[in-house]
Amino acid sequence: MTRYQKGASAERELLNSLYEMGYAVIRAAGSGVNALGPDIVVLKNNAAIAFECKSGYESGLSIEEEQYKKITEWAERTAFPIYVAWRINREGWFFILPDELRKTERHRVITQREAKATNRRLESVL
Repeated sequence: MTRYQKGASAERELLNSLYEMGYAVIRAAGSGVNALGPDIVVLKNNAAIAFECKSGYESGLSIEEEQYKKITEWAERTAFPIYVAWRINREGWFFILPDELRKTERHRVITQREAKATNRRLESVL
C-alpha cells in the first residue's frame, strides 16, 4: 500500500467514525500543499470543525510551512476550529491545534511524545 493509499484510508476511517457519531461529513478532494483547505469538514447543529489528516510518521509529524499557512488561513476565513488529526500506528487518533506545531525553517513539527501529552482525542474536540 502506498503512502497516499494509507493516508486516504486513514481519512476514510475518521470520516466514517464521525458519520457514525451523527455528523454530516465532507471529504475534500486533493491533498497536501496543493490543497486550499482541510481534508475533512464536519457539521452538526449549526457548528463546524475541520481536520487536516495525517497518518503514520514514526517519531514525529512534519507539515510543510506552505500547507500550514493554507490551513490556518482557511480557519481564519471560516472561523471554524481546525485540528491536525494525526493517526499514530497502534495508538489511534490524536488532535493537535495548529499553534501547537513548532516552527522550523521550512516545516511545522510535533513529536509523538508531545502529541500524546496533549491527550486530545476525538471525543474531546467534538
